[in-house]
Amino acid sequence: MEQIAFRFEPARRVFTVAELNAAIHGLLEREFADVWVTGEISGVRLAASGHYYFTLKEQDAQLRCVCFRQTACYLKFKPQDGVAVIARGRIDVYEVRGEYQLLVETLEPQGRGALQLAFEQLKKKLAAEGLFDAARKRPIPAFPRRIGIVTSPAGAAIRDLLHILERRFPGLHIRLFPAQVQGEGAAEEVCRGIEYFGASGWADVVIVGRGGGSLEDLWTFNEEAVARAIAACPVPVISAVGHETDVTISDFVADLRAPTPSAAAELVVGTRQHVIERIETAEAKLRQTLRYRLADAERKLHQRGIERATSLLSRRIGRSLQRVDELDYELRRRLRSLLVLARAHWGELDARLKALDLRLRFAQSRRRLEAANRTAAETMRARLSRARSRYEPLAAELHQLSPLRVLERGYAIVQDEQGRILTDAAAAPPPAAIGVRLARGRLKAQVTEREE
Repeated sequence: MEQIAFRFEPARRVFTVAELNAAIHGLLEREFADVWVTGEISGVRLAASGHYYFTLKEQDAQLRCVCFRQTACYLKFKPQDGVAVIARGRIDVYEVRGEYQLLVETLEPQGRGALQLAFEQLKKKLAAEGLFDAARKRPIPAFPRRIGIVTSPAGAAIRDLLHILERRFPGLHIRLFPAQVQGEGAAEEVCRGIEYFGASGWADVVIVGRGGGSLEDLWTFNEEAVARAIAACPVPVISAVGHETDVTISDFVADLRAPTPSAAAELVVGTRQHVIERIETAEAKLRQTLRYRLADAERKLHQRGIERATSLLSRRIGRSLQRVDELDYELRRRLRSLLVLARAHWGELDARLKALDLRLRFAQSRRRLEAANRTAAETMRARLSRARSRYEPLAAELHQLSPLRVLERGYAIVQDEQGRILTDAAAAPPPAAIGVRLARGRLKAQVTEREE
């Protein structure tokens, strides 16, 4: 009879380490594909790849976590030791070491302290990029015609804005981009509103804001996306978030911060009466400036007329004086020439007179007369008469050309101490001694003043 063997222990299955890790990975991935975990961050490490590695722990348990670079750039704040958070993600197995970990996709701070940390981190980051610099902020138009508003259409902020704008300056063109200002998706809607006004070019200025609330309620305006949308907007942006004591990242990035939405309306436009007063003041200043400029122009024109007449007269006098100088020079040149000719003629006549010494001629004539007849004596007298008739005109002409005749007409000859004739006032500076020769006599003088 054949025996039958029975096996009562279960069939044994042997896994390799990789197979077991893969099986656990699949199981955890199916069961824990989307979990929320609360804990305190510990051991934060930022790798060169941009991935964050840290541990979520509580009193007697801990969980390894990793946040990849492409996810970390969208976190509200960067992981930091000691911060209590709520992490959302999925469980994964790192098969190389056989460890399971949480792949973090969302990280939210717990409590007001954590939100303040996120605020300070983002503020420091954007400040380092220069988004808060005063140099990049643009002036708000003094008289905007079209105003764009990004806020909730159901909040008190839009009612206050519209009421004040209508009261202060009726007739302005206002366009509202309705946007959710708190809760999930609020940041995206606010960004779309800012981008709409920036791309359309319709508005002269954009007001972004909401009414008061808690830090959590105002958190939309602490989002990095909203801050960057404000910074990138080509139209000047006014941030009007919460109450006067509330401060958000949007306030630092915007071109102008308004303490409240109502204050934003007062800042963006003045009252009609204020504008009229400014126009009247400007008109009065313009009239005063025009009167001053006209008076100044009249004075300058009159002055230029006098200066032109003076200049013309001065040029004419100068030309006349130049002509006088030329004539004086020519007169002096001619006088010198005449004096030279007179001296030469005088010398010639003197030589001729010496050659015709009458005493010798008389002695000779006397001897000749003694031996000559009456006819010879008559001939001599005739020749003497002819000589006298030739001499007398020459002597008269010489007398007319004499320098003494020039002096008799009122001219004078001025000489320095060495006897040199002076022709230039610069040659006798005060108090030089000079001599003046007149037609009759001489004078000694001293120079007290000189004129060119």
